Amino acid sequence: MSSRCAPATRLSTLAPLVPLASLAPALGALLFGAALGACERRVDEPTPHAPRAADAPDRPAPEVAPPEPAAAPNDGRCIAPTPATPERPPPSRVGPDPACPDDPTGPFQLATGKVIFLDAKAPDVTVEVARREKERARGLMYRKSMPENRGMIFAFEQRTNHSFWMHNTCIPLDMLFIDGDGTIVGIEENTPTLNDSTFDVGCPSTYVLEVNAGWTRRHGVVAGQKVRIEGI
Repeated sequence: MSSRCAPATRLSTLAPLVPLASLAPALGALLFGAALGACERRVDEPTPHAPRAADAPDRPAPEVAPPEPAAAPNDGRCIAPTPATPERPPPSRVGPDPACPDDPTGPFQLATGKVIFLDAKAPDVTVEVARREKERARGLMYRKSMPENRGMIFAFEQRTNHSFWMHNTCIPLDMLFIDGDGTIVGIEENTPTLNDSTFDVGCPSTYVLEVNAGWTRRHGVVAGQKVRIEGI
């Protein structure tokens, strides 16, 4: 925005012989009118504007970086993958081991719970819950049968790499090692009867679920899937 004014009229242009006092009113009016006439009206300068889309030069569109891939839910967790074929063959014999010893005391009366498989089309498993040390030490020893969708779950106070054996256990089993958030971190399949070797998956867990041998593979249960444990 700008303004421009013409120079004021000089006093020297007036007649020098006229007394200044008598010319004061006329001089004031003359100066006032000259100022009004000489000053131009202020004119707003046009505001600069961005070029229209049609006027803008062609520029390549900025490259947008692709989104980062989502992290796998099991990143950083120890999980022993389930092999395509079991490391040990399924049991060839139906029923308990013929060398199964007699139960000297009878089974413990345990509370029951349920294991629900969230990522596999598997039936829920009703489980006996072994919480105390003596219950966990006995486990499924001396059992000569177990219904298809039944099992036993061992609940531990410590999260560690738990090891199991099949001492005095007369039916072959699958062992599912489960972390505290319900993730299956590994499975030992078709563990042999009356065997004092130890079985573990090399990953820490909080629970171990035992079901009949072959149950996990029949129902598509593998390591890395999740379960929900109820009643524990």
